[in-house]
Order: sequence, then structure tokens, then C-alpha cells
Amino acid sequence: MKVLYILAHPEPKSFNAAMKNTALTALKEKGHEAKLSDLYAMEFDPILKASDFPERKNQDFFNPFLEAIKASKTGAFSPDIKEEMEKVKWADLLIFQFPIYFTAMPAIMKGWIDRVLAPGFGFNPVTNSAYDTGLFKGKSAMLSFTTGAPKEMYSEGGAHGDIHKHLESVTHCIFEFMGMKVLPSFIVYEASAMKREKGTEELERYRKRISEL
Repeated sequence: MKVLYILAHPEPKSFNAAMKNTALTALKEKGHEAKLSDLYAMEFDPILKASDFPERKNQDFFNPFLEAIKASKTGAFSPDIKEEMEKVKWADLLIFQFPIYFTAMPAIMKGWIDRVLAPGFGFNPVTNSAYDTGLFKGKSAMLSFTTGAPKEMYSEGGAHGDIHKHLESVTHCIFEFMGMKVLPSFIVYEASAMKREKGTEELERYRKRISEL
């Protein structure tokens, strides 16, 4: 299996980074191939902008949707986008690793989705290829993330509400929309308050989950 691991955490010694290291090691031990996109280390630019499209269709008015459609036909995306698109095309499974910020993924990761999983590449609005007929049918996606708040706050009836429902805008409206199978999320709650022993237990739990993919 070919796995693209996308990490969004600014600290290389963070628990999220330790989860990434655990996953990559487990994948290698099982004989899988893996590539890493460490967005902060790469200084990935999350901003969708006109320079993403070197061969603009309309120089007078910037419509990113239409420019992406055109660029998907010609391959005329900026180099950083094309590099990430090649990784996505290569991968069977995409794993997104991040801390929850305001009940969502960090802006740098959402920006990666906006720029890389572009119209014409991630989905085809012309042929209405979506969900069961999505362009990424045959690929899978998985979220792996940490929260600062305890599980009770991110559950149905909790103060924040069900975290799975918050993330449906990504798991359903993006990944499943593009045809991908969404695997159950791996969640570590209240990560910032964990003792070392608990952290070790969670990393082992994650290693086992990755090994069983």
C-alpha cells in the first residue's frame, strides 16, 4: 500500500509529530511505502492565489474555480501544487495528522486541501463525478488528530458537540465527495494534559491501529 502522510503541526517535538513518527515506522515495518508532507516544515503556502495558475485563462478577472479547471487539463499549476498532486495520485491512502483548532483542522491543512485537491483534479464538475463516481474512487482517507478538551466535551450533548459531526465538512463533503473511502478517525483526547505514561499508551494504540490498516 502507498500512503501519503500529511502533517500540520509547527513543533517537530510535539505529540502530533510523535504520532507521525510512530505511523511511518509502523508502515515501514509492514512493508508499505510512505511519503510525508510536513506542511510547516515545508513552509507550505495555504493561500489560494492567482500565481497558482501560471497560464491564466482570464487575466482581467481571477476566478480560481475556472482557472483550476483549465489548469487540470493542461497541468499548468504552480510547482508546489503539482508536487503535492503527484503525491496524491501516487497514494492509495491519505492520512491527515493535526491538532484540533476551534473544532477544525489548522488553516495550513485546509489551505493544502483548497489548493491541491482542486476542481478538475479532485472532482470534475463538468461530468458531475462525485461520491460513488468520484475521481478518487479506490483511494482512502483517514483523520488522525488530537484535542485539548476531554472526550466528554466533544461528544453528543457535550459543550462542543460531537467532533465527528464537526469534521463531516471534511470527511463527507470533501473526501467522500471525491470518491474516497473514509476510514474511522484516530483521536487522542486531552493531549496537552497527558502524562508521559499515557502518551506512551496512546502511541502504542496508534501503532497497532496503523499496523492493522
